[in-house]
Amino acid sequence: QVQLVESGGGLMQAGDSLRLSCAASGRTFSGYFVGWFRQAPGKDREFVATISWSGGITSYSDSLKGRFTISRDIARNTVYLQMNRLKPEDTAVYYCAAGSSRVVITSPYYYGYWGQGTQVTVSS
Repeated sequence: QVQLVESGGGLMQAGDSLRLSCAASGRTFSGYFVGWFRQAPGKDREFVATISWSGGITSYSDSLKGRFTISRDIARNTVYLQMNRLKPEDTAVYYCAAGSSRVVITSPYYYGYWGQGTQVTVSS
């Protein structure tokens, strides 16, 4: 049974940095992309970043590139999202997701496994 468990969310101030973690278990993720999405109240789920489990290929939302960095630790079966220079508009529930693919996938449609989400709130 695949499990993705996010952690690290919290209440932050604008300009702060925060690192989210996604602990993955239940299968081998070779051939998978593990990504981060976020959803603010009243808005659609938005792609943030993704990384291929095997090769470490990354892709980012254009609007977040440069502030957010995704990485993975294969030994710990964990994917991280480092978020710098946080802004109030980064406030959302952040979800970790995994999807089987040989190419970069940015649509939530292609991710079959999801975590429960972790809340990030950024105050001005």
